[in-house]
Amino acid sequence: MRVYHDDEWGVPSRDDAHLFEMLVLEGAQAGLSWSIVLSKREGYRRALEGFDYERIARYGDDRVAALLADPGIVRNRLKVGSAVTNAQAFLAVRDDFGTFSDYLWEWVGGTPLVNKPRKLGDLPTSTELSDRLSKDLKRRGFRFVGTTIVYSYLQSVGLINDHIVGCPAKHH
Repeated sequence: MRVYHDDEWGVPSRDDAHLFEMLVLEGAQAGLSWSIVLSKREGYRRALEGFDYERIARYGDDRVAALLADPGIVRNRLKVGSAVTNAQAFLAVRDDFGTFSDYLWEWVGGTPLVNKPRKLGDLPTSTELSDRLSKDLKRRGFRFVGTTIVYSYLQSVGLINDHIVGCPAKHH
């Protein structure tokens, strides 16, 4: 958790492959702790072919059934199905905007929003931005993108910097 926090969480990402990976992981986290999902990250990388969204978008029922039998990932039918649905929606957004990154970063004008929370209790679980983005993602066919998941996603990929004032992480 410390390495993830210090080296990855909140680092602005414009890499579509990473943005898709984090979207899948954030959706998988719904109702679970982030430490459980992080412990299964390598399992997801293996099972989902390196989070190759072009391949995942073509997964059929047999592949989904195989994923549901894989102990290396969160074996929830809706969450596994959402990886496939979200890969398809991800490709559609890429077709419309050139890259998913371009679509996503447009929501913050291309620059991370930097909050300066003084303590963990100051962090919101959602905002007006995550409400709007969640609604748009759902309209585009994404699943497991409620406003709380979207806010956490925006933090994880660096569109929102919510590191606490005085945090020793090197990238904020």
